Amino acid sequence: MPARIAKGRQWRIGACAITGIAAASLLAACSSSPTAHSAQLIDNANVTTLSMTSPTPYTPHPQNGGTDDYHCTLLNPHVQQNSFIVASQFFPGKGPSTVEVHHAILFLVPPALVSAAETANNGGTGWTCFGEPPVLGRGLGQFLDMPWLSAWAPGHGNDVLPLTTGTPLAKGSLIIMQVHYNLLVGDKPVSPSVQLETVPASAKLRPTTIQPVVAVPNIPCPAGVTGPLCDRAAEVANLDQRFGNYMGLFDDGMESVCGEDPSNPPVGDSTSCTWQIGQAGYIVRDMAHMHLTGVSETLTLNPGTPQADAIMDVSDYNFHYQRAYNLKNWVKVTAGESVKVSCTYNPTLAQTLPALRQLPPHFITWGDGSSDEMCLGLVWEIPLNPNATVDWAHPAGGLNIRD
Repeated sequence: MPARIAKGRQWRIGACAITGIAAASLLAACSSSPTAHSAQLIDNANVTTLSMTSPTPYTPHPQNGGTDDYHCTLLNPHVQQNSFIVASQFFPGKGPSTVEVHHAILFLVPPALVSAAETANNGGTGWTCFGEPPVLGRGLGQFLDMPWLSAWAPGHGNDVLPLTTGTPLAKGSLIIMQVHYNLLVGDKPVSPSVQLETVPASAKLRPTTIQPVVAVPNIPCPAGVTGPLCDRAAEVANLDQRFGNYMGLFDDGMESVCGEDPSNPPVGDSTSCTWQIGQAGYIVRDMAHMHLTGVSETLTLNPGTPQADAIMDVSDYNFHYQRAYNLKNWVKVTAGESVKVSCTYNPTLAQTLPALRQLPPHFITWGDGSSDEMCLGLVWEIPLNPNATVDWAHPAGGLNIRD
């Protein structure tokens, strides 16, 4: 099997664009790049730095008896012209209290949804937003209309896209800053902020979109560990209570998508799911994401065929060292190929890690909390056509690219 990357933390990964991947709309994710940005090399483009801070410090508080808080804040970058984001950076704030920040995601609010987002923002105080940031109610359609701009997790700083590529940011757009707070490690006021580097649309960059590839973990309590929540059904009910009565539906839906029986999914310390590639393109950067019990993650292009290719092998995953990398050699993919995401976990960590051992033992499945788990790969895609343009009236979810 040919390998495009080396094992270990300093890895390069590639994957593919997936139709229907936005069904995984209830995700938390992470991305970064150690590459220094060279915006000066973009011909005839003036780089503008946009800095935004939450209007007031936010004090996280547990929701529905849980230990996590997802809070969304609406930010206005005051974009006066159609632009591309070429770099972004999230700052969790200052002081030791910021260790409670588990992740942050920036979502695009296109002009058509600005009014609804301003209503959801509760006069500037923001709103609770587990899963995707619901503005018009939960659902796949809204997720397609509110794509990810960038994401942050412990272990990285400036999130820099490859040269000649950029994320569309239409004139008049707003940004939702979703922050996941983990109250197992802190509950002090936090003032997160965001910095974006943009260039005008006249720079004619190749537009990027972010796509998630997911699998649902189903990890039983370790041998000798018992408790009421070691039963999967009991834990799913607990997830619904903590996160708004949708996690069970999400888990069941994803099991069906992955070809499993939702009422009797495979149980163990690993999980996988194979997705079909829906459109041709190039993958220019990507990364892996799990929570605190994750130990390894792989992506395999065209699994089970003579063309099978190990395109990611993270054998020593560390939640506190989450990095994404720009690919030196872009990965070309075509419609009809497939990619398999696989994750492995060590459930005994739930009894040893300081942030987890204070909780009662529980079956671990997909959930929004730090004590739950995820199996997620993120891929940044650009169209094959170097002259592809953006429909700036509807800059959303990759559906805007005119190839």
